[in-house]
Amino acid sequence: MSRKTQTQWEFGELPLAAPARVVFTVTELTARVRRLLEQQIGPVTVTGEVSNLRVQSSGHVYFTLKDAGAQLSCVLWRSTSIRDRELMRDGQKLVAQGDLTVYEPRGQYQLVVRSIEVQGVGALQVAFEKLKQKLSAEGLFAPERKRGLPRFPRRIGLVTSPTGAAIRDVLHVIARRDPSLEIVLAPCRVQGEGAAAEIAAAVARLNAWSSQPGVGAGLNLILLTRGGGSMEDLWSFNEECVARAIHESVLPVISAVGHEIDFTISDFAADLRAATPSAAAELITESVFAVRPWLEEAPVRLRQWVARRVAAAQAEFDQLRQRFGYLHPRRVLNDRLQLLDDLMADLGRRVRSGWKRREELHRHAVMRLQAVRPSRRIARQSEAVGLIGARLRAASRARFTVLRHRLATAEARLRLLSPLQVLDRGYSITMDAASGRLLRVAEEVVAGQRLRTRLQSGVVESIAQPGETGSAGA
Repeated sequence: MSRKTQTQWEFGELPLAAPARVVFTVTELTARVRRLLEQQIGPVTVTGEVSNLRVQSSGHVYFTLKDAGAQLSCVLWRSTSIRDRELMRDGQKLVAQGDLTVYEPRGQYQLVVRSIEVQGVGALQVAFEKLKQKLSAEGLFAPERKRGLPRFPRRIGLVTSPTGAAIRDVLHVIARRDPSLEIVLAPCRVQGEGAAAEIAAAVARLNAWSSQPGVGAGLNLILLTRGGGSMEDLWSFNEECVARAIHESVLPVISAVGHEIDFTISDFAADLRAATPSAAAELITESVFAVRPWLEEAPVRLRQWVARRVAAAQAEFDQLRQRFGYLHPRRVLNDRLQLLDDLMADLGRRVRSGWKRREELHRHAVMRLQAVRPSRRIARQSEAVGLIGARLRAASRARFTVLRHRLATAEARLRLLSPLQVLDRGYSITMDAASGRLLRVAEEVVAGQRLRTRLQSGVVESIAQPGETGSAGA
């Protein structure tokens, strides 16, 4: 290889031997670089991740395509007709086709985009994204419209193919976790032309059936499901009619379409998305399955609770019986009789003490009279003794009157508490004629037993006869 070839520049040949320098202005150099890029490279197709996306008021779109090692500035003119312009967003991986050029005012090379395509997907993915954006803008995916699932559903509607693997998975899980759960199947195709219309019709049919009179409790929710497959296989669940049927459903809807990595429009429109059909069945039966251990332990806890309640009631009954014993009329009567005895004993002591004092005074007076002996003194003393005697008798009578009144009051109070007073109000006391034992309940009386009934005035004797309820009657 010649030395001349080794020293060639990409934008022209400059002989190494030429002593004269070629000096370019910045504008000239940038123009030559631009011509070189446009002529030597021209239209290119580039893939990368969108970042720094800016949509100007003029309608032009500026963004950057980048990968792990570099980045490329891009511009999409408003006049360029691109169908999927609205799919562009930060983080989106695109395949962009356009012309490589240089933006001379900044000396920056850029790609003038002519067309874009979402990387790794074709027309179905583009249609999916466009429908998703449309329905999201209408509010069909809004979180605030999502409804919660009933905690203990008793009857559910199932929209799926009657011959697919999904229905077998769902029935197997429900039979294992909640066998009492009722399932109403709305069979439909889940793949192929016309399947989307059948799915939407099945959702509407279950809602109509659930709201009919005479259905009982109706349905608690609807499960929309099918097994895994390609995007083409799952496309029936990406149709707009299915999304709107789910949105218009009165019943909550669970969408379980495909595998965990698969997402469909029905997943976004439904109230809850499950990763697989089996996972959906587990979500529906989660509450019943979780309370099963609690139900198994319920009899033991119930017996313990009843035992505690019985023990508490027994303690309360014992307290009431003890309090009733304190307030029994016999106990009150005995207390009053004891008080009467104490009053009578105190009255006797007071009378005896008074007489002793008076006798002592009389004896001293007699002794003084005998010591003095003058008749006039005797007369005066006799008169004084007479007065003292009269005062003593008057005081004694007054004292006796007070004590008699207190005794009469105590007797009246005692009489009010006496059982005889109860007889005066029309009640009676029935006793066993042989033993004199009081009878309190009818079960203590046997047929043929001789009874004695005490009334307000007199006693009636009778013989007990057999009663209709098993107890004896007089």
